[in-house]
Amino acid sequence: MTESKHFKTIVMSDIHLGSKWSKAKEANRFLKYHTCDTLILCGDIIDGWELLRGRREKWKRRHTNFISRLLEIQHDTQIIYLRGNHDDFLERILPLHFANIRIQRDYIYTSGSQRFYVLHGDIFDHVTSSMRWLARIGDIGYSLLMWFNRLYNRRRMKRGLPYYSVSQKIKQKVKASVSYISDFEQHLVRVANQKGCTGVICGHIHQADKRMIGNVLYLNSGDWVESMTALAEDYAGNWTILRYDAEKEVR
Repeated sequence: MTESKHFKTIVMSDIHLGSKWSKAKEANRFLKYHTCDTLILCGDIIDGWELLRGRREKWKRRHTNFISRLLEIQHDTQIIYLRGNHDDFLERILPLHFANIRIQRDYIYTSGSQRFYVLHGDIFDHVTSSMRWLARIGDIGYSLLMWFNRLYNRRRMKRGLPYYSVSQKIKQKVKASVSYISDFEQHLVRVANQKGCTGVICGHIHQADKRMIGNVLYLNSGDWVESMTALAEDYAGNWTILRYDAEKEVR
């Protein structure tokens, strides 16, 4: 039996509801056993790009179940939903506040003496913000890579081997990708400094991370497409990266 854990704050991003790659079932189960006072959904929770492609039966029951979970927990949990690039259709209604849920572009989160600038991060991605057509082509390429990744890992599973992320390995090896991620992080840290914040919390690049960059604590919540990670803050103000482990969860 999985024991429930309660935190002051949990941050999740890049769940991509509506995409076939979304691990919505796992994300839902994660929230069942990881409760918090404040839940920050740091962008790309709903994949509007994928839904607009018009293919049949994109939205699954598991995606609806995750939304239902949010509506259920909002009675006891404040939910901050920040717009990402894949759910940019929300831009027309921002800011929006209903029940215990706020939907907005960015957010300043204060914890004790610490101030965090929280946003999805896509505004610091030149391709996403200025060259939308190229971003969509890249999104299709990522889907093809995920398709190959699934086939590759099915073979590994049959041989009793653990999951291996081809896409993450490519990001780590390709020089342009490493440079892009470094530039992305530096931009965020610089803006956090300008806003008088001691930390920055984001998503977008699907790589969970926690480290100091200069005098700013950089936190990235990762994703729920491959890595299935989240950020959690305890009541002492300590942040950790939580990684979903299917073998330890209730089935």
